[in-house]
Amino acid sequence: MLHPPRLYVYLDAVARAGSIRKAAEQLHVASTALNRRILEAEQALGTPLFERLPRGVRLTAAGEVMLSFVRRSLAELESATSHIEQLRGLMRGTVRLACAESVGTDIVPRIVALWQARHPGVQFRLQVGGTQSLVAALLDDEVELVAAHDPPPHPQLEVLADMAQPLHVMMRPDHPLAARGSLKLADCQAYPVALGDASFGSRRLLDAHVARSRLRLQVVLESGSVETIKAYARHGGALCFQFEAGTRRDCALGELASVPLSDAALAGSRLQLAVRAGRSLPIAAMKFAEALQAELFRVQRHSDLPA
Repeated sequence: MLHPPRLYVYLDAVARAGSIRKAAEQLHVASTALNRRILEAEQALGTPLFERLPRGVRLTAAGEVMLSFVRRSLAELESATSHIEQLRGLMRGTVRLACAESVGTDIVPRIVALWQARHPGVQFRLQVGGTQSLVAALLDDEVELVAAHDPPPHPQLEVLADMAQPLHVMMRPDHPLAARGSLKLADCQAYPVALGDASFGSRRLLDAHVARSRLRLQVVLESGSVETIKAYARHGGALCFQFEAGTRRDCALGELASVPLSDAALAGSRLQLAVRAGRSLPIAAMKFAEALQAELFRVQRHSDLPA
């Protein structure tokens, strides 16, 4: 296994930690030695890479440029090592995936488990969050793959798969709206609702539609966790909102019912699987991307998840 230049590892660690002391602890090196190595690099370049602050460090403009090169170099080295291992008949490494919670609580973990059973030498790091943080992680090369709802167009975002993900209303099976075939958001005004916080793609869609339509929702709970919101809907009888992929498990278990919203602005959302344009993926990440892409298309075609 080839090891990256130590300076690259040091710069990346300090930038992530925002502190030379914290980075040194993570790297198991003396903070004085780490600081000296960075000072030597700054002297060789003729400009500071980090701004020293009372409680840590912050990248300078030159540091941002250098760190972008460093992270791309680390990613390319990992990819090259992976391809060489494939020539030796091996499938090893770590796949780093960032995904929306709608697919991160069932679809993605299930596919990871199935895929890992065939390739036990591959580990996974799964980051779950809102669209903005997921895309940022991809563009910073913190992850190789991202599955996010309605990511804004970006020249560095290369979409591998794109599937419709209409927004649904979720509720207890005994709720008065549960038997409806479809709903408009206006139909929800008479009932208490639980919403995700501002980091949720669904929340941004709902807020924009409410503002345009001059609707008034009875918001009784806000949370940064989809599972918390669903649990509250089960116990408290409130309505909540979720993209279609995130409704299937609860509906299959009979714990919640799900009804699609027919409002045009809420029914046209997309889930996209993407990579950073121009990045050469390690073999393990490339092969897993193909498996996940196939599964997303399969889920798109069938209304029920397999057992």
